Amino acid sequence: MAYIDVFNGDADGICALHQLRLANPLESQLVTGVKRDIELLKKVEAAAGDQVTVLDISLDKNRDDLIRLLEAGAGVLYFDHHYAGEIPQHSDLETHIDTEANICSGLLVNRYLENAYLPWAVAAAFGDNLFTAARQAASPLNLSEEQLEELKLLGTCLNYNGYGASLADLVYTPDELYRLVAGYVDPFAFIHDEPGYARLQEAYYSDFERVQALRPDYVDAHHALYVLPDAPWARRVSGIYANDLAQQYPDRAHAMLTVRPEGGFLVSVRAPLNNKCGADELCRQFDTGGGRKAAAGINHLPQELYDAFVQSFKTAF
Repeated sequence: MAYIDVFNGDADGICALHQLRLANPLESQLVTGVKRDIELLKKVEAAAGDQVTVLDISLDKNRDDLIRLLEAGAGVLYFDHHYAGEIPQHSDLETHIDTEANICSGLLVNRYLENAYLPWAVAAAFGDNLFTAARQAASPLNLSEEQLEELKLLGTCLNYNGYGASLADLVYTPDELYRLVAGYVDPFAFIHDEPGYARLQEAYYSDFERVQALRPDYVDAHHALYVLPDAPWARRVSGIYANDLAQQYPDRAHAMLTVRPEGGFLVSVRAPLNNKCGADELCRQFDTGGGRKAAAGINHLPQELYDAFVQSFKTAF
C-alpha cells in the first residue's frame, strides 16, 4: 500500500498538507509543482489499495485523472476551494470542497481536524490573501498583533515561493519547502529558528522592492493592469504584488501580466476585495485559465490576445 500526497505548491497547499501529516504522520510520495501547475493528478500512478490525498487543486482540472485513479482501485481524500464542476460519486472518494470566497484549503483541513493545528491554517489563509478570514479563524488563539503579523508574513512568504513559470524560478521547490516546514509543529518556532525561512524572507523583500518601482500600464477607479518584465524575480513576485495591491485598493480589480520567455504573458487576476467574485469566470474565457472567484490566472495569454484580455478585464469588474 502506497501513500501519495498531491498538493499545490503554494502556502495553502503546503499548510494544508502539514496539518494533515501532523495529525497522521506517515511516509508518502510527494507530488507538487509551481503554483500554476494544477493538473497534478496526471503525474500520479496508483494501484488498488493505495491512498491518494489531494490538496488545493481544482477537481475540474483533474477530473479525468481522478476517475482513472478511482477506477484503478485507489482511495482518494480531496480538499479544495477552487471551481470543481460536477463531483464524481464513488465509494472510494471523500471530498471536502467549498468554493465560498472566504475559505481556503488550509481552513477546510482545519475544519476536518477540529482546530488541531489552527495556527498553520491561519497562515494558509493569510497566504491566500484572506486576511479577514485569517483573523477570524485566529480568534480562539488569543494571539498578539505581533504574532498575527508574523503569521501573515509567513503565509505571504510561503505563497510567494510558489509563483514562477518553472521550478527554476523559485527560491525552493515546493517539496523542499514543505520538508522544511514539516520539521515544526509550532509555526512560531519555524519563523524564529529555521534558517531556510530567513533566506526566503530575504528573497521576498528584495523582489518586492523591485516590483514597487513599476507603474501600471492601465489604471482607472475600478481597474489596474501591470505588465512585468521577463525575469525570474518578476515571475516570483507577481501574485504577491497583486495581493498587496488588492489590500491597498479594495474596490479595484488587479491584473498582473508577466512576459513569458517564449512570448505571451503569465496572468494573475484579483477581484476587488469588496466584491470577491468574477476572477475565475474571466480567466476561464481564455485557454489555460482558471482559479477561484477572488483570485485566478492564465498560464499563457498569447500576445495577440492582449487587447481582448484588457477589454474582458474591464468588462468583468
